[in-house]
Amino acid sequence: MSDSKFVKPWHGIPREKIKWHPIVDEDACIGCGTCVTGCGRLVYRFDYESKKAVVADPLNCMVGCVTCANTCPTKAISFPPLDEISSLLFKPETHHSIEEELLSRKEQLQWRDVIPHNNRIVSMIVDRISNVKKDIIVVTLKPKTKQIDCFCQFIPGQYVEVWIPETIWLSRAYSIGNSPREDGSIELQVHRVDGGKFSSWAFEKMKIGDTVSIRGPLGSFTLASERDKSIIFVAGGTGFAPIKSMIEQLFKITPDRKNIFLFWGAHDSDGFYELDEIDSWIRDNANFKCILATKNLLSNFVAPQRIDVINKSLHEALDGDYNLSGYDAYVAGTPLMIPSVIKSLISKGIKHERIKTDSFGGE
Repeated sequence: MSDSKFVKPWHGIPREKIKWHPIVDEDACIGCGTCVTGCGRLVYRFDYESKKAVVADPLNCMVGCVTCANTCPTKAISFPPLDEISSLLFKPETHHSIEEELLSRKEQLQWRDVIPHNNRIVSMIVDRISNVKKDIIVVTLKPKTKQIDCFCQFIPGQYVEVWIPETIWLSRAYSIGNSPREDGSIELQVHRVDGGKFSSWAFEKMKIGDTVSIRGPLGSFTLASERDKSIIFVAGGTGFAPIKSMIEQLFKITPDRKNIFLFWGAHDSDGFYELDEIDSWIRDNANFKCILATKNLLSNFVAPQRIDVINKSLHEALDGDYNLSGYDAYVAGTPLMIPSVIKSLISKGIKHERIKTDSFGGE
């Protein structure tokens, strides 16, 4: 019988609603008992007559744990795909449950030593709020004092952590959506997420002149390609932000680069924005091409003439007749999107080690 101390909600989600437990292949099981004796949650029992492991209390299994499968000498144990757990983690309600527990147990969980990373927190002013789509705004932040120079020198592709003013909540991560500027201003592309803490504040309460605390720049999702390398950028949704900053920088420092592709996917065509700017990139750079991909092409959507639109999902669009051998790839999007895109890119001749990825979770 399942044990109540194990069968409790997982980050606010009832355990019985999460399909996560081991499956034993009886033909492959040799009855060594490693899984039965190694599991401290009593998920297994042992059939002493047939000498087989039996999954007796599946709900006792710790969500995401695969220790028994890793230690099984005959690989007789399997689990559902981890994608199912990943999708739960990126739901706002799950994230908020984890955040609330972190805050409530701060005295117990706080690391009190020094971690060697950029801990510099600066104040910035909300300078502009642009409504580019119904559920997407571009927020321009400017340094509060002239002493702040770190955002004049960040590397395109990096991100910042942003705090919601006058709240207890932890910071949210957002990619910088522009290349460095002399005035140190940065743009954040904010997609409204139902129940999202930062995006709800940004859409409902944020106003020009507000002060926000920023830590950064952070991250290593940055350009690392030789000058003669062809590049394909792949963005999903507001994963366009770091890609946009990289492309802007490329046009500044290597305008003669031979091939630059941008593939941008969205749930529907209403998710694309700043298309006039992309159109100007194509007009001014002969070696640049942009393809938009969506399965839901709305009847009122009209893209600039120089931008191609494909009525398919992003990874299906990438499966088209393209030879990408020798390219470098930079991919930014959701954790659920990235694996299928990587698979498509590899099938097109791009080596795995030449693919850099960045997943976002701003809410």
